[in-house]
Formats: sequence, structure tokens, C-alpha cells
Amino acid sequence: MYRCAAGVRNVGMVWVWLAVSAAVVVGLSRAQADEDFGDFRSATLTSKAWEALGAGKLKSALSFTDKCRELYMEEARNQQGSVNEFASDEDAPKLWALNDVGTCLFIEGQVYEQQKKSKEAVAAYEQLVAQLGYAQCWDPQGWFWKPAEAAAKRIKELEFDAKLD
Repeated sequence: MYRCAAGVRNVGMVWVWLAVSAAVVVGLSRAQADEDFGDFRSATLTSKAWEALGAGKLKSALSFTDKCRELYMEEARNQQGSVNEFASDEDAPKLWALNDVGTCLFIEGQVYEQQKKSKEAVAAYEQLVAQLGYAQCWDPQGWFWKPAEAAAKRIKELEFDAKLD
């Protein structure tokens, strides 16, 4: 009898775990379902993340960056591994995943800074520097800038600020 009751209790715990897991997934899906990911291209997601950041829609910005990382991080890492220096202006667009995912990590850091979450910001910046350091981002003014260099600077500033607190 005890064995059966324990088995039922364990089955009950499995159902509770499944229900909680499903609720978390549904909650995340609902948060992302509120967003229009457009054509799901990395460039589209990155542009939408920049727009959301600029509009102060931080939750939306993170939804776009999360989706970009989810879909393209593996390709971004592959592209990072295929180079050993920054691409020329002509070749940079060929590294689309590297550039867009790297930029999204920079945007995430910016979001977390605005939310006063320094540890999360540093983590996003560190991931960019460590894993996607050759990412470049096109500036509408006509040149590529390097998100990892900007991220490294922000890491130093945030760590300095933390020492002052």
C-alpha cells in the first residue's frame, strides 16, 4: 500500500512539474506573441530591437534580442570561428548572423543598464566580447562600428561604478 501511495505521489509531482513547466513556456510564448517579429530575419529582429530600445520599450527590445539569439546564435558562432580579424566594409555584410547577434547582445546590455541591472548588463557585454568579438554594426551615418569594443568600454565603466558603490 505504501509503495502504491508513493508511486501516486511521485506521479502527482511529475504532473505538477509538467503543469508548472507548461505555464512558464506559455507565459514566455504569450510575451513573445505580443511582438511582431516580421519576417524573422536577423536584420529585422535587430532593427526592431534598436527601435524598441530607442522608444523605451525595454521588454519588447529583449523579446527581439532573445528571438535573434535563439534563431541565429549557432550561425553567429560559426561565422565568428571563420574569421580572425574584422571583415572589410565589403565583406562585413557576409557575416550577417555574427553582426546581428553581436549587436543584439550589445542592445541587451543597454536594456539592462536602463533597468539598473548592472550584473546582467555586464554578462551580456562579456558574452559579446568573448564569443562574438568580430561583430560589426552598420551605422546609418555610413560606417561600421564594433559592438564588442563599445561593450568592453561599458564593462570597465560598470565595474568602476560598482567599486564606488
